[in-house]
Amino acid sequence: MKYGITTPSFLSASRDIPAGIVVFLVALPLCLGIALASGAPLMSGVIAGIIGGTVVAFLSGSELSVSGPAAGLAIIVLQAIASLGSFEVFLCAVVISGLLQIALGALRAGIIGDFVPNSVIRGMLAAIGVVIILKQIPHALGWDAELWADEEVIRTSHHGPLDNIWHIFEHLNEGAVIISVICLALLIVWERPFIKKYRWAKLTPGPLLAVVVGTILNELFVATGASFALVPGDGHLVQLPIGAALFSTIVLPDFSHIFRSDVFITAVTIALVGSVETLLSIEATDRLDPEKRISSTNKELVAQGIGNTLSGLVGGLPITSVIVRSSTNVYAGGRTRLASLTHGVMLLVCVLLIPSMLNHIPLAALAAILISVGYKLTSTSVIKDMWSQGIQQFFLFAVTLLAIVYTDLLFGIAVGLAVGAVFILRTNVHKSVSVVNDGNMYLISFNKDMSFVNKAELKRNLRSIPDNANLIIDGTKVYFIDYDIYEQIEEFADGAPFRKITIEYRHVFGKGRK
Repeated sequence: MKYGITTPSFLSASRDIPAGIVVFLVALPLCLGIALASGAPLMSGVIAGIIGGTVVAFLSGSELSVSGPAAGLAIIVLQAIASLGSFEVFLCAVVISGLLQIALGALRAGIIGDFVPNSVIRGMLAAIGVVIILKQIPHALGWDAELWADEEVIRTSHHGPLDNIWHIFEHLNEGAVIISVICLALLIVWERPFIKKYRWAKLTPGPLLAVVVGTILNELFVATGASFALVPGDGHLVQLPIGAALFSTIVLPDFSHIFRSDVFITAVTIALVGSVETLLSIEATDRLDPEKRISSTNKELVAQGIGNTLSGLVGGLPITSVIVRSSTNVYAGGRTRLASLTHGVMLLVCVLLIPSMLNHIPLAALAAILISVGYKLTSTSVIKDMWSQGIQQFFLFAVTLLAIVYTDLLFGIAVGLAVGAVFILRTNVHKSVSVVNDGNMYLISFNKDMSFVNKAELKRNLRSIPDNANLIIDGTKVYFIDYDIYEQIEEFADGAPFRKITIEYRHVFGKGRK
């Protein structure tokens, strides 16, 4: 394994620049789509992509990681904008979250992702997938409603989810439906093995193809005078500012609300969830690295923090390392950070030179891309994989998923962590002490370090020892025994003579906290 930074060479540039172009083609529609899913200005997604592809790439602790706006934060952003009251106030939270990430990196907290159970993480991602799909249904069908923009995706004050869906079907736009169905079908087919066996298909990103096909379809509708064509001004197309308006429409943070508690809570949520998602992406990317380099997670947190601080200051969405773009980078031949830098520069050039072309993209095409992303996060293969890991892991996965979908992401993760902690305590308690006997001889063995949580289990086993028994208490296997355990043993020993129980101790004492 290798550590450190790889200096781009001419040979690596010949692979990194083409790889960066491929990543750019994947990232552009996703930047727009994630901004759409977040209920934020579309330009904010592109800004985040540019900063993630340039500033974060330059400072990153990983050679292959590609950063930008992530689907995993879309629901947090959507809910935060609604609860904080404006996008400007939300940007203030993004800036603070960046500073918190810098602090986490400086404190060498790059291991925090290791303390979150895999089932909770998988449940979180699956829940995000479900919510993304639900939130994109209106765009895919050509209709937006305020009740679907509410931060409570499933629950509303007067309508159930099925009522909402039926209401949408009463306001279909045929053009949007045709585009979203064809684009979604194209994305599904593009993932099939019989397509992927062709090199040109591997190098052509499905999301880019969906955007191109969706745009061409709508242009044909317009050219033929179809009544269901999607035209500028009807809210069904991407709307990016052009020319001088590009800079005048950039939203800046409102720091007059910086001391609000809900702003700080949002910042902490973004920092923690974004950091975990980044660390998981870095770990997965390192596994894909042909050169088997190991990234510095602490350095990555600092880079992400600087990126988020800058992104918030200039009106961009939160940034994380994104596994979709990072894996695309690897498979396209990228070997150094030059690939990510290339993708970031191309995003900037694209927005500056051809924004009018982007404004022909139907939102229905972006919705199809996001529905595809959402399905990948919560597909049947994910559910089957979690089921195969056992009922306890599946239960934790399902509880986290449902808690997030029916409440919000932060509370859902807290529920998942709480249930996981209960499972850990239960396992620790029930397997910490074992009892065997041979006639009148009883052996109580400590199988793991004994703390106060094991007190009830020990007490139960000591009570099971009959009168006139010869008892051995064996602590050979453990390194630490808590004071509460010693107290319980001494209490039992005080009463043992009255029950004619003899006790022998083996490596029990002297293992308490010094």
